[in-house]
Amino acid sequence: MTDRELMELAVEARKRAYAPYSGFRVGAALLSKSGKTYTGCNIENAAYTPTNCAERTAVFKAVSEGERDFAAIAIVGGKGDEPNEFCAPCGVCRQVLAEFCDGNLRLLLGAPENIRAYTLAELLPCSFGKSDLH
Repeated sequence: MTDRELMELAVEARKRAYAPYSGFRVGAALLSKSGKTYTGCNIENAAYTPTNCAERTAVFKAVSEGERDFAAIAIVGGKGDEPNEFCAPCGVCRQVLAEFCDGNLRLLLGAPENIRAYTLAELLPCSFGKSDLH
């Protein structure tokens, strides 16, 4: 799957976002090393803290179906009908990604026609993981 194709899946997932409070809709598309993709959107809640981000929705869907190895995740976001803002994952989402991925996970941010690529290690230096729990 190309980076653009993965970003386009994230754009489609963003259309299903439930964001009545912030109006900031996010979509994510997670590519497993087996080649399967899992999408997610942000789902807001009036109490705010129960809100779930698009990235975690995608990861939790994948893990609940038995996937544990991932190659890349595309993330798009913004207000309005089209993703129009650079949207990096929040700290909680970065930590969830670090639970299942090494620092080489590719994160594709932006929009299908304007992709910025990073590794998880670049966005989460000095991460806390399983090896820290001796």
